[in-house]
Amino acid sequence: MNWVMGRPVTGLDDKATCMLEHLERPRAKAASPAEVLGDSGPAYFANGLIGFIFSATGPVAIILSVGMGGGLSPVELASWVFGVFFINGLITIALSWRYRMPLGFAWTIPGTVLVGQALHHLSFAEVVGAYYVTSVLIMVMGATGWVRRLMALLPMPIVMGMVAGVFLRFGLDLVRAVHADVLIGGPMVVAFILLPAFPGWGRRIPPVIGALVAGALGIAISGRFGLETLGSFAIAHPVVQSPAFSVAALVELVVPLAITVLVVQNGQGVAVLRAAKHEPPVNTIAFVSGIGAALSASVGAVSTCLTGPTNALLTSSGELGRHYTAALAFGGLGVLFGIFAPTFTGLMLATPKEYIMVLGGLAMLRVLQGSFISSFGGGKFTLGALISLLVTVADISLLNIGAAFWGLVAGFVVSSFLERHDFVELSYKG
Repeated sequence: MNWVMGRPVTGLDDKATCMLEHLERPRAKAASPAEVLGDSGPAYFANGLIGFIFSATGPVAIILSVGMGGGLSPVELASWVFGVFFINGLITIALSWRYRMPLGFAWTIPGTVLVGQALHHLSFAEVVGAYYVTSVLIMVMGATGWVRRLMALLPMPIVMGMVAGVFLRFGLDLVRAVHADVLIGGPMVVAFILLPAFPGWGRRIPPVIGALVAGALGIAISGRFGLETLGSFAIAHPVVQSPAFSVAALVELVVPLAITVLVVQNGQGVAVLRAAKHEPPVNTIAFVSGIGAALSASVGAVSTCLTGPTNALLTSSGELGRHYTAALAFGGLGVLFGIFAPTFTGLMLATPKEYIMVLGGLAMLRVLQGSFISSFGGGKFTLGALISLLVTVADISLLNIGAAFWGLVAGFVVSSFLERHDFVELSYKG
């Protein structure tokens, strides 16, 4: 008789439990309520609050920008926001408590942008169908332990070249929005630049938050806010989405979405936590990301992932063994935000579109910068990364499949012929 995850298994269970053997078990006992209370403190709550504010500003603006561009209704957008906050908030609380380490889950921003491009030629039902298939693929990759091998063997410069090509639109939209409405966009950019220039202020007020406040003041002074929304208050009523499955949607979205979750996002989150001296359960994180992706798909929300920037904020200060309480605060605030998603979504949609475009663009600047550094800063696969970037930016669909997929294909093909030595080194490393 075999024992897996603390329970006996026999013949019929063998295949399933063999896969589950790759999931890392917690090394510490789950914290009791008294221990959670004792480990908590103002500094840890502040870290959780800042992580939440980061997620609830620029990244939400990206969802709204992508969703509006893809023709989604305010109700569908509110359901999307509910999914990414409420579901991932619960996952964050559960895993951070059980593993006693900060495991902040959110949603894939690169995946959100990929979906935005796909919505121009795919129905939302087809996109949701791709979400479900992606969730299964992610769960299998985590349960079988293939995630570690994938991270070791996949040429990240080529992948990040595609990501940089997808993100570039947000940088261009930022410039265009400031040009179109300088009275709102100008103060936002100034605040974003000046806050880091004064370290005392920059530590207290994240630049994106400063930009959000500056833009809100500009909107209020110009009288361009829909005052009728101030009195509205609504609790989330998630819209259960029926999936549709098409070959075009599956080919275009499943592999790129899985890569952004498993490699780009989870890889970044794991690296952040390891740098903070934690030992995150890589396979379990992937498996739970797949579960979260399936639950999120049911309400039309993009796939779950371990977030890098937020976990960096959650571990930015304090004692190693108490970091998990910051994640608990982050998850709790996310659950509350999800419950009242229609209210917050309505407030943001009542603002001028340039406000959301500038906020989303500013939130993406560092990510875009990191994408270019990852693509061209290491000296490996640089030509493949460039081809991947160019094909993605060209935004030309073939066989009704979006440019992001073809960017990956083109980058791999070019590198396989012209950068073979880099592949040899990568295989040796893997």
